[in-house]
Amino acid sequence: MTFLSEPAAADAVRSKYDADLASYGFVMNLTHVWAHLPEAHTRLFELQELLMGSFSMRERGILVTATASANGDSYCSYAWSWKLSKEADAELATAVLAGTDDGLTPREAALARWARCIVRGPSATTQADVDAVRAAGWSDEEVFRVTAFVGLRTMFSTVNAALGARPDAELRALAPPQAGTLVTWGRPIEES
Repeated sequence: MTFLSEPAAADAVRSKYDADLASYGFVMNLTHVWAHLPEAHTRLFELQELLMGSFSMRERGILVTATASANGDSYCSYAWSWKLSKEADAELATAVLAGTDDGLTPREAALARWARCIVRGPSATTQADVDAVRAAGWSDEEVFRVTAFVGLRTMFSTVNAALGARPDAELRALAPPQAGTLVTWGRPIEES
């Protein structure tokens, strides 16, 4: 499931696996990666929660789906298009995954565009890019929060991909049906 061996059984590892089973019904491959240092996973997600505390699950889904697809992260593309489809619908999730953003409000579309700018070339962003996010109604603090969150999500994706975590076979049935056609990047999804 990953390039690493299974971590030694410990309370912290079992706790992570049990949390996945309770939430998803299976232990995600990425959890096997992060189980080598469960506290790092916990702290990373605490920081992400600090940054995103005031954002809705729909807004988070838009950010992660846009980030994952721009970054070529198949794992989070499947997982978060599924989560976003639960918050909105499959068509909207697919639009964000495809980069068309059909169905998003102007405020949401500005988030998706900014996430893609950050991923595709953080050194190429401009004042005009930030001004466009502001013009859609986001404050400077929110722009900072989103930028830091996208940076952390990109790091998370990098660790997962580098250590061989493939999208779980279960995600094939959970993600929008179009995801299987759209997601041509990253590691291939596991076979059933």
